Amino acid sequence: MKRIAIFASGSGTNAENIIHYSRLKTSFEVVKIYCNKPTAGIIEKASKLDIPIEIFSRNIFYNTNYIVDDLTKNNIDFVVLAGFLWLIPESLLVGFEDKIINIHPALLPKFGGKGMYGMKVHEAVKEQGETQTGITIHKVNKEYDKGEVIFQASCIVLDADSPDEIAHKVHELEYAHFPKVIDDFMNK
Repeated sequence: MKRIAIFASGSGTNAENIIHYSRLKTSFEVVKIYCNKPTAGIIEKASKLDIPIEIFSRNIFYNTNYIVDDLTKNNIDFVVLAGFLWLIPESLLVGFEDKIINIHPALLPKFGGKGMYGMKVHEAVKEQGETQTGITIHKVNKEYDKGEVIFQASCIVLDADSPDEIAHKVHELEYAHFPKVIDDFMNK
C-alpha cells in the first residue's frame, strides 16, 4: 500500500475527499497532513478524521530539511498538494522527484501561475468570457503550475454563471476526479 502526505493551506475539502476515498480503497493511505496556516480548516478536518497534522512555518519549509526528513521518517511514497499555495523548495523536489502532484482549478496553461488560485481563478475565467473551464492535475516542478499535465477535465461556463457558480462546477470536478487520478498515478 502506498503512503501519501497531503499538503494543504485552506478549508481542506479536497484533502477530506481524498482521505474518504483512500479508506474505501486499499491501494493508498493518507498518513499525514502538512499545513502552513495555523488557522486553516484542514486542521479541524484532519483531527476529526484522526490523521496526524504537522503545522510549519515558512522558515522551516524553505530554510531547513525538517519537512523532507519528516516525510522520509514517515515512509511517504507520494506528496499531494490540495490547496497548498507555496512554491515547493528544491530539497523537496529532489527528494520526491516525479512524486509530487497538484490540482489547479482551471485548464492550464490558462489562468495559472503565482497568485492564481481559488476565487481569483474563477473571477478571471468569468472576466475573460471563457466558455469552459475545469481542473488540471499535474506534476509539480520549480515553477507554479508548469509541471507535466497528468489529467484535465472540463465543464461548460454559461454567460449567466457567476464566479461562485463556476467555482461550484469546478469543485464538483475536483471531488469526482482527484482521488482516482492520484490512485492511478501512484499505481502506473
